[in-house]
Amino acid sequence: MILDFYHLTASPLERVLPAVAEKVLAGGGRLLVVAEAGLLRRLDEQLWSYAPDSFLPHGRESPEAQPILLSEVPAAANGAANIAVADGEWRDEALGFERAFFFFDGSRLDGARNVWRAMKGRSDVQPRYWKQDERGRWLQGP
Repeated sequence: MILDFYHLTASPLERVLPAVAEKVLAGGGRLLVVAEAGLLRRLDEQLWSYAPDSFLPHGRESPEAQPILLSEVPAAANGAANIAVADGEWRDEALGFERAFFFFDGSRLDGARNVWRAMKGRSDVQPRYWKQDERGRWLQGP
């Protein structure tokens, strides 16, 4: 499985997650977004309003019908092969997906480093680290 570490330095999650979700949907995939309840409420609002010319179908109710499911539970009730761990708290259940996006900021850096070290030596996980440059572009790190 591919595990993408997204170190949020220049843009907040509310701006980055919609772009990732768009790419997943454009590729014909489904996405499970996992976070604590307060963050899920903010993400729900942001997914409706982040760009005036686009729409990202998502929700918390009727999970099987949601291309993007917002949930506190890391279970793919919507049949997603992709999971976004949005609150910086790693959940091992993400390893059961084909691809995981692990978002964290500076306040969660130590925890993310621990997850990186744990995943780096696994043969079934391909960890990749992404960080923004001063222009906000995502660059793959070592």
